[in-house]
Amino acid sequence: METLSLLEAAKSGDGAALERVVVENSGLIWSVARRYFGRGAEPDDLYQLGCVGFLKAVKGFDMNYGTQFSTYAVPKIAGEIRRFLRDDGAVKVSRTVKERAASVKTAREKLTQQLGREPVLSEISEVCGLSVEEIAEADRAGEPVESLQRESGEDGLTVEGSVGVEGHEDRVLNEVFIRDAVKKLPEREQSVIVMRYYRNFTQERTARVLGVSQVQVSRIERRALRMLRGFAEE
Repeated sequence: METLSLLEAAKSGDGAALERVVVENSGLIWSVARRYFGRGAEPDDLYQLGCVGFLKAVKGFDMNYGTQFSTYAVPKIAGEIRRFLRDDGAVKVSRTVKERAASVKTAREKLTQQLGREPVLSEISEVCGLSVEEIAEADRAGEPVESLQRESGEDGLTVEGSVGVEGHEDRVLNEVFIRDAVKKLPEREQSVIVMRYYRNFTQERTARVLGVSQVQVSRIERRALRMLRGFAEE
């Protein structure tokens, strides 16, 4: 009876009840997510996708179904994960891109030692024989995002905070949303967001890497955040 009351409260918008339901069913979500380990997606990503399915189950569950909530929730959780693997698929990094990523990393480290500063993309391009676009692609493949909630160094901001989505349910869903939304940004905007919010770069350091002014980085960053907010409102 307590479980049903908790679900009813969660459905009606009680944030505390929703949080408790998610926590109490974390084991269930993980048990479903584990079925899809080894298919190219990170375990944490599978869990977050499972949370999306779980929250949909909370919203759609009818107390009059005459069935246990877990019985209803499992197909929703699994369905969300399968949909991602089928429609979006995990990002597959080719051997060529992996080799480029290793080459870029080596060149960047060597140039940093030689120059005593962070090399700009044109300098890395000359050493590696790769275009700026190829370097950007290799960087994104070679250094995946560790945390979407990491604060940027000089501002103490997060992408989630800057996009401005609030509420417990949004916080649970937002990691998956932001990961997909950043991929939709144009290349330069994406590069700035990755460096500023995921790699903890200051605007000044980001400007040096891109070979532009700090003012330009600030403008690009603001434009990128506006675009992300637009995605959130769609």
